[in-house]
Amino acid sequence: MIINDQHYDIIIVGTGAGGGTLAQKLAPTGKRILILERGIAMALKDQNPAGVDVLKNKRYHAPEQWYDQSGEPFSPQTNYAIGGNTKIYGASLMRMRDRDFDAVPYQDGIAPEWPLKYADFEPYYTAAEQLYQVHGDYQQDPTEPHHSEGYPYPAVDHEPVMQPIVDAISRQGLHPTPLPVSLNQQGDDPTGDAEVFGINPALSYDNVTLKTSARVVSLHTNPSGTEIKGVQADVNGQPILFTGQVVVLACGAVNSAALMLVSANEKHPNGLANHSGQLGRNLMKHQMTVIVERAATPNSGTFPHSVSINDFYWGDGDYSYPMGHIENTGGLLQDVIFAESPPLLSVLAQIMPGAGLKQLAARSIGWRAQTGVLPDPNNRVYFQNGKLRYEFTPNNTEAHDRLVYKWLEVLKAVEKTENLQRSGVYPRGEVPLQVVGYQSGTCRMGTDSTTSVLDLNCRTHEIDNLYIVDSSFFPSCPGVSPALTVIANALRVGEQLMHRMGA
Repeated sequence: MIINDQHYDIIIVGTGAGGGTLAQKLAPTGKRILILERGIAMALKDQNPAGVDVLKNKRYHAPEQWYDQSGEPFSPQTNYAIGGNTKIYGASLMRMRDRDFDAVPYQDGIAPEWPLKYADFEPYYTAAEQLYQVHGDYQQDPTEPHHSEGYPYPAVDHEPVMQPIVDAISRQGLHPTPLPVSLNQQGDDPTGDAEVFGINPALSYDNVTLKTSARVVSLHTNPSGTEIKGVQADVNGQPILFTGQVVVLACGAVNSAALMLVSANEKHPNGLANHSGQLGRNLMKHQMTVIVERAATPNSGTFPHSVSINDFYWGDGDYSYPMGHIENTGGLLQDVIFAESPPLLSVLAQIMPGAGLKQLAARSIGWRAQTGVLPDPNNRVYFQNGKLRYEFTPNNTEAHDRLVYKWLEVLKAVEKTENLQRSGVYPRGEVPLQVVGYQSGTCRMGTDSTTSVLDLNCRTHEIDNLYIVDSSFFPSCPGVSPALTVIANALRVGEQLMHRMGA
């Protein structure tokens, strides 16, 4: 093994929403920063998928296999590249609601209270929205929490095919709201991501080094097990050991936990910082169902998603528990999550010529219903015989079923009262296990070291210089996507690291 002769102040593993944002935050300090990314830069044509091949091919599946609770292998839909999963996400950046930070009753149990509250995150949400150039208008959503500042850019207009539908939903007494989306104003790459707003600005500083094709395989502690002394990576097939004062993991909730588990040693026999036994446990991912609605008029199949509905987020008159979030998917020929799921299109994609499939997609509109889940220690990632096991059984299923059927009722009412084209059929499908982009919770944050892995600054309780800034830290999984909260938390932890280093 080669030992790198440079000693760094900070080593960041991963370049997605957490790692890329943290690198941008710390770069101006002058500290020597090493960023390790297992992937490489994505070609522009791969960053903005649009076309029939999105439905015909399983895009963006990792070149590895994980194993489900039955022991069956699958290739996860996760992206290894500079920018991580933000290179293929929809770029919608929503704040958690203020009540999401409290203990929230669900039908199946209580979502645990966060040790920090919305007020603690609000300044960082604002900073994150500024950094990622979020376009939106939060004033129409009755569930939106307090904003100390408005979005830096106005909401994008709905596509012509969507505007009459949005208007009709409003006339049903609901509150369709523009999705807050990150846009970088560039015509060839319109959406914002962690490469554009994180890694690229960080690399403008001479003190920042990025190594790609660098897959971290192990973390090495000092003899007492209290500090990380070395980060071992396979760089283009060559094993290299890097040393640094502080190590920050941002590999995603599954891979960060997996790296700590595989790095077990004499002082940490069950995985690094796992005295609590919680490392890898409490894996959470949203329940998602995609729904196809027949469009009244043809569309391009490649328009952006633009509207969300949260009127059922906390339930309704018939159900007093949280149900979740609704948003449109945009054009069906560009949504990589949608392409994995709907039974109608996924089956037809295998037998229908491209031209026919494109025509079908261009006469359709997609919707996504997503519902949070409760943490469950039996939902977890761990290694068995050298294989990464990914065991996840959804809970809170009745709330999700109610959200789906509630939305179908809305669509039927809109079509009936607005004299829009009616099909009477709404093909739908649950997003499968292999779609793991919304993963969270495997290294949860807390004040009690016997029940959590990280402290309030996202530092491990047991290893003084090891931090995590991806979605691993989530104590619960609310109905909105985790991306903005991960970005905001990276900015928050960045401040703590700057204080630690005297920067």
